[in-house]
Amino acid sequence: MNRRQSPEHARALRIHQALARELGMAILSGKHQPGDNLGGEIEEALALGVSRTAYREAIRILIAKGLLDSRPKAGTSITPRHRWNLLDPDILAWMFMGEPDPRFIRDLFELRGIIEPAATALAAERRTDEQLSAMEEALSDMRRWGLKTEQGQAADRQFHRAILEATANETLISLAGSVGAAVQWTTHFKQRARKKPRDPVPEHAALYEAIAAQDASLAHQTMVHLLKLALEDMKLSL
Repeated sequence: MNRRQSPEHARALRIHQALARELGMAILSGKHQPGDNLGGEIEEALALGVSRTAYREAIRILIAKGLLDSRPKAGTSITPRHRWNLLDPDILAWMFMGEPDPRFIRDLFELRGIIEPAATALAAERRTDEQLSAMEEALSDMRRWGLKTEQGQAADRQFHRAILEATANETLISLAGSVGAAVQWTTHFKQRARKKPRDPVPEHAALYEAIAAQDASLAHQTMVHLLKLALEDMKLSL
């Protein structure tokens, strides 16, 4: 039988997650550099005003994301940047809570430019009527709510997820969480940074039409154009 979490357990969960976010953002922002040692568990927990259990759980989260390495006698240290799981949804969120690194923005859009146009072409060839309906519904919600709202941003993520699901390629579908996080946080950043950001719904509508027509070439070109405009928006926002 599943038991509801006690208030104490829920509070402990929030504490170690918040601590992981705080430490993660410090690492990503450069406050802690690769190779830096975080010190002993007891001392760090006392300095941060948290229990050793909460501190230990936060460290485990960051180790799993590749940001930290912990070894007996050597202690806990910041790993080299190439070991960081930069497509982890939490890490993407932490990146965009501050001022994201322009180099990281470039790298992220280059990766999306490799994956999403090809995925969209496959989606145009393989999509089902049900998947097309999911894209249409997401597009309708984007128009209805606008991308300044949480509902509109959720619809944007769902639109891109539906495209990956329409590829019928399990490895591409497995990237939906990372692609969705990239879409979410770049959109969130643009909406936060600019009073009147460009409306990207027309490009999404054109993309939907190309997929509906099962025109793989046009779908590919339209996604390339959509990502190009999105990157220009990010440069303006930065």
